[in-house]
Amino acid sequence: MIREVSGDILLSKAHTIAHGVAPNDSFDRGLALSLRERWPAMHKDFRHYCHQFHPKAGGMWFWGGPGNARIANLLTQDGSYDHGGKPGRASTTHVDHALKELRKHIDEEDVTSVALPRLATGVGGLEWGDVRPLIEQRLGDLKIPVILYTQYVKGEQADEGLSD
Repeated sequence: MIREVSGDILLSKAHTIAHGVAPNDSFDRGLALSLRERWPAMHKDFRHYCHQFHPKAGGMWFWGGPGNARIANLLTQDGSYDHGGKPGRASTTHVDHALKELRKHIDEEDVTSVALPRLATGVGGLEWGDVRPLIEQRLGDLKIPVILYTQYVKGEQADEGLSD
């Protein structure tokens, strides 16, 4: 079941927060920057993972950190492996494959709820009208709450409908 909310996804009570990045992403813009500022170790671990495994767009890297932080890093954009290079734009194909990976993770692990932003529509450059149907197709039939943050409001706790 998908529930649309407005608020600050960093204040989410969801079991897992998902967001879009690129392989070798520097986490210097958008939600990724906010996550990097809150959990600097996540970015360091992500860089290590990318250097070791050279992941491709369309995958997912999961990170669990302090305070029950659980972040699903969806590889929605092409990566840049050039020194100082910027990630490429997202594609609906990459988003679809990454959502399949997220779904697989949810099905295999004990994920009780997941929160997502308007995936790949900020830094990724995609249109929401192209991404939302993919989220509905891949996650809409889940028996757990899928909290979709469609409007960002800094510092505002969203009414996610989750029990504390």
